[in-house]
Amino acid sequence: MNSPSERKNARRDAGFTLIELLVVLVILGLLAGMVGPQVLGYVGSSKSKAARVQLEQIAAALDLYRLDVGRYPTTQQGLKALAEAPAGVKGWSGPYLAKGGVPADPWGNPYAYKAPGRGRPFDVTSLGRDGREGGDGEDADIGL
Repeated sequence: MNSPSERKNARRDAGFTLIELLVVLVILGLLAGMVGPQVLGYVGSSKSKAARVQLEQIAAALDLYRLDVGRYPTTQQGLKALAEAPAGVKGWSGPYLAKGGVPADPWGNPYAYKAPGRGRPFDVTSLGRDGREGGDGEDADIGL
């Protein structure tokens, strides 16, 4: 049988003290504070990369539209012309985008379209996370 002192030592060794738990919580808090911002940075850059991929897909759809119709959609017709035939347009054989609609950018904002663009037939732009022109980081404009 166990002596009383052995039972007392066994009870003391069976659990964690409050100090030990607090030390573990502090260490976990420090790790979360160091790793959390890094993870959020990766999420932001992945949204920017997704916007670039979507812009390239939209540009390819605009090129297909031009091949069928003979010109790019006007600014007034916008990107909606890739999903629905504009009135009076001959040769339209869309929809030119998968899933039949114009996607929003990864932040939920619509893409801006202008034809003619600056130095090219059209400009397609995502205004970034803030939805306004200009900005830095995730708020920066992304365009073709």
